[in-house]
Amino acid sequence: MARSTDPIKTRHTATRIVKTLRDAGFNALFAGGCVRDELLGLHPTDYDIATSAIPAQVRTLFRSVHEVGEAFGVMLVTIDSTTVEVATFRTDGAYTDKRRPDGVTFSDDKSDAQRRDFTVNALFLDPTGATPATHGVVSPMGGNVIDYVSGAADLASRTIRAVGDANARLNEDHLRALRAARFAARLGFTIEPATAAAIRDHASQLSGVSRERIGEEVRRMLTHPAPVARAKAAALLQGLTLDAPALGETTASTPTASIASLPAGTPFAGTLAAWLIERHRLYVPVDPRPDPRPMVTRIRASLCLTNAERDALHEVLECFSDLMAGWCTRRIAGQKRWAARAGFAHALACLQPHQPEVADKVRERLAQLGSDGIGISPTPLVDGESLIELGFRPGPVFKSLLDRLYDEQLEGRLNSKTQAVELAKVWGV
Repeated sequence: MARSTDPIKTRHTATRIVKTLRDAGFNALFAGGCVRDELLGLHPTDYDIATSAIPAQVRTLFRSVHEVGEAFGVMLVTIDSTTVEVATFRTDGAYTDKRRPDGVTFSDDKSDAQRRDFTVNALFLDPTGATPATHGVVSPMGGNVIDYVSGAADLASRTIRAVGDANARLNEDHLRALRAARFAARLGFTIEPATAAAIRDHASQLSGVSRERIGEEVRRMLTHPAPVARAKAAALLQGLTLDAPALGETTASTPTASIASLPAGTPFAGTLAAWLIERHRLYVPVDPRPDPRPMVTRIRASLCLTNAERDALHEVLECFSDLMAGWCTRRIAGQKRWAARAGFAHALACLQPHQPEVADKVRERLAQLGSDGIGISPTPLVDGESLIELGFRPGPVFKSLLDRLYDEQLEGRLNSKTQAVELAKVWGV
């Protein structure tokens, strides 16, 4: 893992580290995702290095070295403010906790490739060109690819395949099931049948993974810059029956196409809301509308949502419920108050695929409200300080009075502070 926002600088630094290790007589290669992304024509900002040098030997070769997992052979090397993860080739022991190996044995590059999760993540690259390329595969950014698991062929066919026995890989680390879905969605790849079958077989075991890690994987899937990738991620989670243990719900087979229609900048809460709306058919008109709070409480626990994420999700679902309940029939003040809420625009985007005529009507009405000379969310003519200056004491009627005055303003019956103050005196008696 190289920490830098400049991909060219990061690669240059990682290459310097590889050369230093090789000049000292050790084997050293780029490893994992950075190799995959280079072969896909991307420009990685993260570079990992795998080497035959053990941590004590790495420490003698570089000035700035920090231990992050020396028992597992992992060190951080910093050069010119860029930090690169350098790990010793290893073979993993048993995964008792189904998340990480109990111990490791330092080994060689071939053995190291065999312990990795998916073939496209088990590729190595020698940026110096000193190691012959396997099957003549080279990186467009320079360097020879070393491939012990046919990862380059899977990359070319756009396939996610477990290294070796899929059941064994999934049994070692249950989080790999979610990672497979994330990689397939992000890259637009297909999960090959044996790997997909193993994921379904082990799906129920995902419940043993920490909620924090599950939440982070789902969050990464549903915040991909491309909405179509988010939709594919949701569809994969459902198709692989990972949705039930991830969300704490029963498995669904609902469409996810509406997620793909969301604006590119839709935040995590908005995308998650769109998925839940699909799964629970919240777009179907019913009376009364279901209270979103129990669902939000359950999802928060399942995905370890932050307080801000929980509140944002509730906000979108509540606004969606109001749109479905007849926002267009509200009085002007009510329409403006709801339209000014943080989740309203996201809720409207969630409504569009299911109730396009209603969504279009809402947008038409929003345009009218926004051009009425008052605006949807104008600054209040009077506030709490104004009432205190008039001699009012903060209390139960304080907020009620401010709300009534603001409604009058939103509907155009108050257009100056003087008018508002006079009305406050009348109503406050």
